[in-house]
Amino acid sequence: MSAEQVGAAPQKPPAVIRGRVRLGPSEAAVFETFVVPRYLSLFGELALEMMVESEDAQVVHLHCRTGYPDRGVAMKLSGAHLVGVDGSAAALELARAKAATMPDMVSQYWLAQELPTSLPTSAFSHALALHPLGTQEDRNEVLGECARLLAANGQAVIAMPVRGSFQELLDLLREYALKYDDNAVGNAVDPVELARPTAEMLGRELEGAGFDFIELAFRRTSIRFQGGRDFFEDPISRLVILPELRLELALGDREEPLTYVREAIDTYWSDGNFDLTVNVGCATGRRIG
Repeated sequence: MSAEQVGAAPQKPPAVIRGRVRLGPSEAAVFETFVVPRYLSLFGELALEMMVESEDAQVVHLHCRTGYPDRGVAMKLSGAHLVGVDGSAAALELARAKAATMPDMVSQYWLAQELPTSLPTSAFSHALALHPLGTQEDRNEVLGECARLLAANGQAVIAMPVRGSFQELLDLLREYALKYDDNAVGNAVDPVELARPTAEMLGRELEGAGFDFIELAFRRTSIRFQGGRDFFEDPISRLVILPELRLELALGDREEPLTYVREAIDTYWSDGNFDLTVNVGCATGRRIG
């Protein structure tokens, strides 16, 4: 690959709020149609399995996006009252529309650009967060808000891609940094990789936030793409993976590193599909006292 090829920019990245894509009406519809069933469900299904049943449950869903897996929560916790918060108004509108199709589902959705929210302290029996960002700062905010919102004996459920996820992308970014002597990217890749916790580390972070009775689950999986162009144009990448990677590596508007990744995928996986590793981790804990 030549330097000219590296300079060929992929499509413009979407607008983000602190690492999360600002979902307009069209992006929210795409997120619900393509990202939820093929990607977010990897985390939602595991979280639902680990959520403890409770009568008269009060469930808060942080960064709820389009409201997945809220209907699954309502089916598992009969009579539950769900409150979802997110920074994208269009995503919340879609979440409300979905909830309206379930007459027995009691839910509210509120706009919140950042944590902590204005929700009352110690008001919930369950706190759910799917796919928090890979940064320590974001996890600390999520875990702190879970601890604040949960009543005594309340359960926090956190599911996210843990260490080893997206390894193929990180390896290609290392290759780019070495080939083009890009110290900014080269010096960032290892810390980004180490900042993403293992499932066990996520459990210890829950303990540090004041939770007991920690339970962990882990599943190794992958998502298949048909080459570099398919990966970069897929809504999973555009709306979730790449914005987070830009944030973690502090790439800003730089296109050269990711363009190199796209071209490298097409070169190295030219005879087959590109399978991206996703290690799904889930940790739960109870707030005691």
